[in-house]
Amino acid sequence: MKTTVELEIKGKKLIIETGQMAKQSGGSVVLRYGDTVVLATAVADKRVKEGLDFFPLTIDYLEKTYSAGKIPGGFFKREGKPSEKEVLTSRLIDRPLRPLFPKGFYSETQGIASVLSYGNENISDILGVIGMSAAVHISDIPFNGPVGAVRVGRLEGNFIVCPDFSELENLDLNLIVAGTEDAVIMVEGGGAEVEETVLLEAISFAHAEIKKITALQNELKRLVGKEKRALIPVEENVEIKNAVREFTAKEIKEAITIAGKHERQRALNLILEEAVKQFNTTENAEKFFGNAGKDLTRDIANIFDNYEKEIVRGMILQKGVRADNRKPDEVRNISCDMGFLPRAHGSALFTRGETQALVVSTLGTSEDEQKIDSLEGEMYKTFMLHYNFPPFSVGEVKPLRSPGRREVGHGALAERAIKYVLPSKEIFPYTIRIVSDILESNGSSSMATVCGATLSLMDAGVPIAAPVAGIAMGLVKEGEQVVVLTDILGLEDHLGDMDFKVAGTEKGITAFQMDVKIGGVSTEILRNALDQARAGRLHILGRMKEAMPAPRADLSPFAPRIYTMQIKQEKIRDVIGTGGKVIRGIIEQTGVKIDINDTGAINIASPDEESAKKAIDIINGIVAEAELNKIYTGKVVRIADFGAFVEILPGVDGLLHISQISEKRIAKVTDELNVGDEVVVKVIEIDGQGRVRLSKKEAMRQEKQKEA
Repeated sequence: MKTTVELEIKGKKLIIETGQMAKQSGGSVVLRYGDTVVLATAVADKRVKEGLDFFPLTIDYLEKTYSAGKIPGGFFKREGKPSEKEVLTSRLIDRPLRPLFPKGFYSETQGIASVLSYGNENISDILGVIGMSAAVHISDIPFNGPVGAVRVGRLEGNFIVCPDFSELENLDLNLIVAGTEDAVIMVEGGGAEVEETVLLEAISFAHAEIKKITALQNELKRLVGKEKRALIPVEENVEIKNAVREFTAKEIKEAITIAGKHERQRALNLILEEAVKQFNTTENAEKFFGNAGKDLTRDIANIFDNYEKEIVRGMILQKGVRADNRKPDEVRNISCDMGFLPRAHGSALFTRGETQALVVSTLGTSEDEQKIDSLEGEMYKTFMLHYNFPPFSVGEVKPLRSPGRREVGHGALAERAIKYVLPSKEIFPYTIRIVSDILESNGSSSMATVCGATLSLMDAGVPIAAPVAGIAMGLVKEGEQVVVLTDILGLEDHLGDMDFKVAGTEKGITAFQMDVKIGGVSTEILRNALDQARAGRLHILGRMKEAMPAPRADLSPFAPRIYTMQIKQEKIRDVIGTGGKVIRGIIEQTGVKIDINDTGAINIASPDEESAKKAIDIINGIVAEAELNKIYTGKVVRIADFGAFVEILPGVDGLLHISQISEKRIAKVTDELNVGDEVVVKVIEIDGQGRVRLSKKEAMRQEKQKEA
């Protein structure tokens, strides 16, 4: 039997249904909001996966093209590789839900959110988060939820919930916020250099809506929720735990303070190996677990990892000292090198501590725009940022594959941070692609990408509105003790309670991403963290400005030159010609690329100025119009009894009346002129219908006056 709960948001009903579709899954719900419908299902294996020390959760968000009344493109005519939006939304759903599954739950779990109907509400991703939470919440899967999510925008100074597609372009802040009834867990979004106080207000505004959505899910669970399955307790022996900790304590404390990432990890690995040799014996297995055949390697490793985490967090909380001996608010050493790739249009090597990004900007024409076939319809991207994370960056050996979810997500975050400062197409009519190759990684390579992208754009001569820098912040919280960390290491990300990244200019924030690993954080903690992040961001911007104070005045000699001109709309067809004959001829003559839009704006891309100038002159000749009182050298194209018709511009003829040919009276036009003759004439009249009257004798008089 179908069960339904509903809530009104922004004048439309959010409806959650269960009991009609996908009834064999562990939990399934259908969400409706306007014309958008999403099915969310959750299933967890009844068996516990052995040998794991992490929660095996997989989340997939799928957009069915039939949901928008479309048939997929391509040869196979069916959905294939996930689009970038599907990958990013899968991550978006995963991040707020993952920390709410209880520790020790190791059954393989899968959630699938499928878009069945796609309206113009711009909410399918939000419904994916809410739906997945509701599906898990009513299932037998252990879960400390539910989670609610909303998109919040700021329009003309006012916050609005669930902005639709018609409102998106006018927003100066666009955030997705997810959380429980008690706290915010995830924030993702960006803005046009917004202040930290505005961001906090937006998050608070969003949380008020989130509480309503979590209450709706609790009501659904009350009506149809299944009993949660029992957790298998983690087998732990206090005696062996204490023995391992005592055996490794001194060595771990010494190793933790080694500044270098690889040296530190090598020392810790050796300590763990010694502990395994010491304690992984049949005698210990029998003594502590009553099973002589049990392999204790994993148990010892878990004890070791937990103790390492305890020591690192204790150093930070009690002494204010980090693994690399920095203070909590201290940024690592920074170096910036630009322009060292001779053929690249713009390049930068940004290094912060043991994190290094090689970032390269390439300028292209309209032919290089990325065509995206989405449920909303076809669209074109003129700015792309691609992030690559090769295995050598962390000293590993792995096969190279296409970009994974993490790489797509980091690239999207950096792209969002940069896009707000890019010049408009009218000012800078280029397609821009940035590629970030991470060469070393020990904490926040995505924020290093933001800094490197800014420098590479400036090296390429792109007139950005302001430099953008990014910084990754962390948190260690035990009870009332709280320490916010600036510019976190990979170790601190792994062992800490929060990872949030802030990118922006001196004026304000352009991109923000926060993930909390604990139940949530208070507004006060977030406010302090944002203030500390701003100080760190300004420090990094200062170092970047020392290396590159402003964008280069000139583009790279290897970048295409794009020249812009404007013609009247009614002249577009003259430039294009029948079947494109005229424009193809210009391209063949000059070797340039020409792009004309419906407004009459023309972009001419050329490797050299001379070719572009030649093309501009040809187009000017085609679209030129006669000017009153101007003298032209024209060609006689037709003779009549009353005068001659002279072509003064391509496609522009004027009448040279017989009375205007000469100072003296002539009997026939052919006494003075013949078809094909060149003649200097002056425009003496242009009537309301655009007809042109010419005078040869007026032109001759004017020339004589000049000579005199």
